[in-house]
Amino acid sequence: MSEGRDEVPLLLAPEGDLQGSRWPLDKEVFLIGRGEECDLVIAERQVSRHHARIKRTPFGYQLEDLGSKNGTHLNGAAIEKPVQLQDGDDIQIALALKLTFVGSEATLPLSMEEAANLGLGRLRMEIQAHRVWIREEEVDPPLSPPQFRLLELLYKHPEQVVSRDEIAAYVWPGTEGVGVSDQAIDALVRRLRDRLSEIDQDHDYILTIRGHGFRLDNPV
Repeated sequence: MSEGRDEVPLLLAPEGDLQGSRWPLDKEVFLIGRGEECDLVIAERQVSRHHARIKRTPFGYQLEDLGSKNGTHLNGAAIEKPVQLQDGDDIQIALALKLTFVGSEATLPLSMEEAANLGLGRLRMEIQAHRVWIREEEVDPPLSPPQFRLLELLYKHPEQVVSRDEIAAYVWPGTEGVGVSDQAIDALVRRLRDRLSEIDQDHDYILTIRGHGFRLDNPV
């Protein structure tokens, strides 16, 4: 029995004129290119007629460049042979279109309406892909690894206060919090607040609960 359209991986356009468009990978070979016979048609001269393809294999999905003139990139690196796709991978077709491979619904970015219906806030995270959105605008350049881990910890505990000890152990794995000072945590919180305020200056997403720790304030 074939997989349902909602159960198969997707290609998602995260930006540009096609932002939000989705293409389910519901066939064995999915062809990308300028030709009208392609499953994803990109009407740009820099895109080859048959530019790239994604093939379903027993081990997952593979991306292959089909000898295109202007190349196919995976996570910023040009590919020269078939490569296995991982959830959250970024695919660049020449300079014409950026795509995200979404391997499961769990990591599919939600629209503002979907987030509101689920009771989620205007700050959204795609954990495996290491991406953050505020009011539908992606935080770019990406957060540093410590900033992302701090935000991830708060995001996973909505409406809960996270202690400094929990932050130290989660953000600096392997240390069990030993040797991580309050000053280091405060500096990290300050830098993260600064990054988030670059997009939304009207709201402080990270609240200090004196004597207890920090909490994420993420309004719908």
